[in-house]
Amino acid sequence: MSSEPVQTYYVRRPARSRTLLALIVGFMGIAIVVISCFLVRASESRKLNEWTDKQAIPTVTEIAPARASGGPILTLPSRLEAYSRAPIFARVPGYLKSWNVDIGATVKAGQLMGMIETPELDQQLMQARADLASARASERLAALTANRWQAMAGTDAVAQQDVDERTSDWTAKKAVVAAAAANVDRLVALKGFARIVAPFDGVVTARMTDIGALINAGNGGAGSELFEVSDVRQLRVYARVPQNYARQISDGTTATLTVPEYAGKTFSARVVAQAGAVDSGSGTTLVQLFVDNRDEKLMPGGYASLQFGLPQSATGVRIPASALVFDERGLQVAVIGRDDKVFFRRVSIARDFGDSVEIASGLRTSDRVIDTPPDGLAQGDAVHIAKAIAREGSHE
Repeated sequence: MSSEPVQTYYVRRPARSRTLLALIVGFMGIAIVVISCFLVRASESRKLNEWTDKQAIPTVTEIAPARASGGPILTLPSRLEAYSRAPIFARVPGYLKSWNVDIGATVKAGQLMGMIETPELDQQLMQARADLASARASERLAALTANRWQAMAGTDAVAQQDVDERTSDWTAKKAVVAAAAANVDRLVALKGFARIVAPFDGVVTARMTDIGALINAGNGGAGSELFEVSDVRQLRVYARVPQNYARQISDGTTATLTVPEYAGKTFSARVVAQAGAVDSGSGTTLVQLFVDNRDEKLMPGGYASLQFGLPQSATGVRIPASALVFDERGLQVAVIGRDDKVFFRRVSIARDFGDSVEIASGLRTSDRVIDTPPDGLAQGDAVHIAKAIAREGSHE
């Protein structure tokens, strides 16, 4: 069997088939690029939406309400007054003959402070004594006459009517003597007021007269004050307490007192009385305190600052004033719930300390309060918590 060589024949594809294949490959590449761009855009859009949603949730600062370590301090202006203060006026007219004490002098009760020369009163006293002597002479004559007529009454020598008249005249004369004696005693008592004496132990805080000055009797009108004596061993302190604090200050409450002339030094004052009524004009009640001044460092009439340590509220908590929200619903505080969503609580303020407030009701120490809530924060909004800050209470 003869073997013949195998011949290989190559069939040349037409040019149209190669063009179609190239087109298919090109379309597939374009599709892959388009799909890749679409997927990238979808991923970026999803990330953008997630970022936008995340940024839409506000970030807030959480604070923890806390009780104050002590009660608040109530500072009030006040005035110091002498425990006893007596302006000395003249009871008799005349001229000042002499004065024995000047301002700042310490005096004892009954000590002579000055003398008034009373020429008119002296003349009136002389006349009254003369009238008394005349009345006594008339009374003695009436007594002798009445006794004689009474002795003759049993002899039928005189009428009983005449006896009665003489007896009545004697009685009248005795009344005239009594009146004249009383007038003398009155003028003698007035003469005693020519001696100006201290009414109690104290200090002369004013002298408003001098030798030869015309003295008019009385404490008003033409009368003028001669001296002023003050008892400064103990001073009265008067302060006006706002109505909302009045019930927290009672008799026996102590306060710290400071005065400008003793920087850094404090004095103790004690409440002894309250007015028991609120002044409608100022909304305050008047409180009186005593402060010991045996060393006479404090001066009556001076300004003083009082600090009352008020009791701490049993239910109140303190938060920064920036945590308060006031709108048409009233005074509220934004609180974070367990799911980090916001809800609002209505609160009432017990005391305002400026940068912080004491909440009387509506809030507990366990609540998570938002400090400086952003505008537009609504009930049920979710929030991110930036940082938790526990603020200690302060009694300042």
